[in-house]
Amino acid sequence: MIHTLEADGIQLEFGYRKILTDVYIKCQTGSITGFLGRNGQGKTCLMNIIYGSMQPSIKSVRFDGVFVHKAYKRADLLTYLPQFNFIPSALTIKRVFSDFNLSFADFETYFPEFNQKQSSTLANLSGGQRRLVEVYTIIKSKAKFSMLDEPFSHIMPLHIDTIKEMLQAEKSNKGFLITDHMYHQIIDVCDPIYVVANGKVHLTKNTDDIERLGYVRFDWD
Repeated sequence: MIHTLEADGIQLEFGYRKILTDVYIKCQTGSITGFLGRNGQGKTCLMNIIYGSMQPSIKSVRFDGVFVHKAYKRADLLTYLPQFNFIPSALTIKRVFSDFNLSFADFETYFPEFNQKQSSTLANLSGGQRRLVEVYTIIKSKAKFSMLDEPFSHIMPLHIDTIKEMLQAEKSNKGFLITDHMYHQIIDVCDPIYVVANGKVHLTKNTDDIERLGYVRFDWD
């Protein structure tokens, strides 16, 4: 069965400045939905609105047609990877995987460098290692949908490829909504792709649309 997450009619203003206007975005299980946009266009705000941690003047967020006001209270529906570290640094990796009901052994098969680090706290990991743990827990979480804000940033290229492999494998179980400034990775792994520009969200069909909306100019030479 295909499940659908929809957000529409979203209006967000800061004072007299309109950030988002009449936004519509859809994500379905079995797919990886990406969205791109320059700094300050409201990408992270849109994720927080969908998650329910930011309240705009108008919004409608629905899961399979049912309105959900505070999705962050429904871990079975939606999990969210923010740009910042969200798991307390004092926790051990073992505790983190227990809380998320995940197998550390499975994690080691993807990232063998974590062998015998199960008892380490997140504070004792490098920044990249800590981010890997957080990215993994969200991708593998038991939710119908997961949002990831900058999942490829501060990650080694080899690990980026592994994350993309995990996303492709897990999309049969859930839907993903992803944004990242490393737009080549978004274009490579996502379909469909939205672009946030001038307060609007535009569904693109190809890289020509992405260029036309002023996000980036591709150089294929």
